[in-house]
Amino acid sequence: MKNTIKVIGFDADDTLWVNEPNYQEAEKELCRVLEPYLEGEETSKELFRTEMQNLEIYGFGAKGFLLSMIETAIRVTNRIITSEEIGRIIVIGKSLLDKPVVLLDGVESVLQSLQPAYRLILATKGDLLDQERKLEKSGLAKYFHHIEIMSDKQEINYRKLLARLDIQPNEFLMVGNSIKSDILPVQAIGAKAIHVPFEVTWQHEKMHPFSSEVDIVTVDRLADILEMLLRE
Repeated sequence: MKNTIKVIGFDADDTLWVNEPNYQEAEKELCRVLEPYLEGEETSKELFRTEMQNLEIYGFGAKGFLLSMIETAIRVTNRIITSEEIGRIIVIGKSLLDKPVVLLDGVESVLQSLQPAYRLILATKGDLLDQERKLEKSGLAKYFHHIEIMSDKQEINYRKLLARLDIQPNEFLMVGNSIKSDILPVQAIGAKAIHVPFEVTWQHEKMHPFSSEVDIVTVDRLADILEMLLRE
């Protein structure tokens, strides 16, 4: 792999820093607000349904999540939810934007080690302002040659990214925690990918069973890629 790779792309959320646990905690807080109207498990199901319906409109990120929480609350309460309760939900959503950025173990050391040998890019999806804010808080921007905040991560999105940066697929390696977003579409365009699992995964990113013919390279932690990419 290391003989052909010139550019390494890194996912951000739950690959470089903690993200999904923050959303899961926000969801639990929403369930607490709506306890007088609906059981928590049902609230979670209704929220996910709303998020999926809204993805094409709002995209990924905290602001779309907040709007989906409000919409869900109005629907499941048959519009009798109080303005005070809506206010509590808005606070929950806004708190996601104020969360500290917690780097995963070894992230900065990995980027420091790879930067002299490879061109590094950040390729993540989500709300533009929110992702820019998290990147600034992380202190990692200095390691990346290019920052790409994508509306989605499908084959066409990766093809456009590589074409714009004049990168051949066989020169590109993507590293991320989502098989659906970071691994399969990258492999489908002829590039390489390494899967670094995270402890929790958003339901939308969980894969249905896929062909056993798909060869996925998985490591236990991000630092494990160094031996694959830097060893003589």
